[in-house]
Amino acid sequence: MNPTSSPPSTALVRVRIWDLPTRLFHWLLALAVIGAVVSAKIGGNAMVWHSRLGLAVLALLAFRLVWGLVGGYWSRFASFVHGPGALMRHLRGQPRLGEHLDAGHSPTGALSVFALLALVALQLGTGLISDDEIAFTGPLYAWVDSELALKATSWHRSWGQWLLLGMIGLHLAAILFYRLRGTDLVRPMLGGDKLLPAEVPASRDDLRARALALAIVAAAVALAVWVGAQGG
Repeated sequence: MNPTSSPPSTALVRVRIWDLPTRLFHWLLALAVIGAVVSAKIGGNAMVWHSRLGLAVLALLAFRLVWGLVGGYWSRFASFVHGPGALMRHLRGQPRLGEHLDAGHSPTGALSVFALLALVALQLGTGLISDDEIAFTGPLYAWVDSELALKATSWHRSWGQWLLLGMIGLHLAAILFYRLRGTDLVRPMLGGDKLLPAEVPASRDDLRARALALAIVAAAVALAVWVGAQGG
């Protein structure tokens, strides 16, 4: 060992992991999905809000897709796309030196995040082209043939919603499981910081980053408004 070198510090410091745009996305998506489920169960006039909340989910997903490419370090997809080797090291609790698998989304957490986002996107997509043959059609219904629309509606109202609710239940169970083991996953998603070794890179979360996020949000909202307008 080089006598002039020193091992990484084991002192823990507050490191910004989740930037403000990512935190807002997380909680707004949770509220939008809950609202969409509740309004669908109520039915009737509440379906107007179901449609509006669906468009809100569209805007949020569009934002997250772009933010996953240009957002803060730990919000980028590249930071939590892990290979099989990293997954096995995480499960064994044997990360490589300098490999901070628990700083952002862990390998198992990343799988859960991708599965949840995929199910939300699938549920959204089927809703946009759905037709209940009574009083509701999705704004993009006219873009597909009636057979596909009916299949999408069937999925949206049956398997789609139950798989999504099941994944949400697993997500909440995982949060509780980690909390019982002494790891609070909720607090960092509220405040943004984690106590980690000083060498862990922080996510950029300054005014410039937030201004960029705001511009992306504006574009995402414009997309959602345009899609909503397709339904007349």
